[in-house]
Amino acid sequence: MGGKDDSGVIGKQPEELTEADIIYDWNALERRGSLFNHKISFFDETLRDGVQCPSVVDPKIEDKIKLVHLMDDVGIDHVDIGLPGAGKRAFEDTIELGRDLLASKLKIKPACAGRTHLNDIRPIVEVSQKLGMEIECMAFLGCSPIRLYAEDWDLQLMLKRSSEAIDFGVKNGLKVTFVTEDTTRSRPEVLAALFRNAIEHGAHRLCLCDTVGHATPDGIKNLIQWTRNFVRGLGVTIGIDWHGHNDRGLGVTNTIHALEFGADRAHGTILGLGERVGNASLDQVLLNLKLLGEIPTRDLSKLLLLCRLTAKACHVQIPYNYPMAGSDAFRTATGVHAAAIIKAERKGHEFLADRIYSGVPAGMFGREQEIEIGHMSGESNVLYWLRKRHIDPLPELVAKILEVAKGTDHLLTEDEVHQIIKEYRTLSAKQSAGTSS
Repeated sequence: MGGKDDSGVIGKQPEELTEADIIYDWNALERRGSLFNHKISFFDETLRDGVQCPSVVDPKIEDKIKLVHLMDDVGIDHVDIGLPGAGKRAFEDTIELGRDLLASKLKIKPACAGRTHLNDIRPIVEVSQKLGMEIECMAFLGCSPIRLYAEDWDLQLMLKRSSEAIDFGVKNGLKVTFVTEDTTRSRPEVLAALFRNAIEHGAHRLCLCDTVGHATPDGIKNLIQWTRNFVRGLGVTIGIDWHGHNDRGLGVTNTIHALEFGADRAHGTILGLGERVGNASLDQVLLNLKLLGEIPTRDLSKLLLLCRLTAKACHVQIPYNYPMAGSDAFRTATGVHAAAIIKAERKGHEFLADRIYSGVPAGMFGREQEIEIGHMSGESNVLYWLRKRHIDPLPELVAKILEVAKGTDHLLTEDEVHQIIKEYRTLSAKQSAGTSS
């Protein structure tokens, strides 16, 4: 009021502004430090759990290799390179991926999945021994009451199967992670027996699974704290994984909560591919933790490439409104929004322009803010569009484009705007010729 600058930023030069000057971050209020007081890592399931989605194509081996390289580039720590017991092609692809990992000397560590059944564990051992490389074995077993009832399993059978599988893997040099399917709907007394048995037989990690996307953050907190207390009571140190699905739309949120509550490794798939509505989107988990300042050293500049190659290799479309990778993620045609972005750019402050109407900075992920022309646009949109393409924004041309845009029910395509420009120039040329004659 009365011209008073309550913000404290009016009149400052761009180079004088700090992030705190222009953004008040309620997310950081009362935060006393990092969300995690333990080391965290990330496990990509795209090439195993992701391709179990009924609507995707299992990528060609050449694309799988490229995907693993990009996962390594963005700092993903572990990758499931397949379920070699699933068939000939799965086994051969696993071998090829393992061979490339060795030859390329990537940092990302390989894992393979299999049921707690010797027929699934043997192929993993064979891959490991054939390549002479360490492969983590993700040995999974359903353990919820509904699964036990459907399968006619009892606890003794489950203990026998899991101990045989873990023993065989450990004896043959595999690091075994014991994966309890549907953990979030399983009874604590059953989990206690299975966990104790797995640890006694040499499992080095436990993986807690929200196989059907049942969990809420409260359930995750209860389960992980119970698991940590149980393991602590045994007097052992063992890793705890979180593997979540997205049936309630909570996949990303749940994964971040799981890490905060004590899981030290988070699973996910690129673009959230997976059965039914998919797994937690690992790309979105990484994006959010980067913006929260929790993984400052990880370079996510190739995350967009990873998302796009995953979509291409699996023959899926990235939704237009998908965070960061969607076509509309940094695109606007609204006059007020466009004007604000343009004003920010004119101030010479790239940080400001990239955030004034975006909670995710496009530049951090290899993209830029895009201003289009449509029925809700203003003159600023047209001026920006033309200048961006080095076209002289003549007042009559700007008015003509805006007139056409206001009469449509959609954003004008690149071709449509160029057609308007062509028609305007043709008409102007004719008028000039008529005047000169």
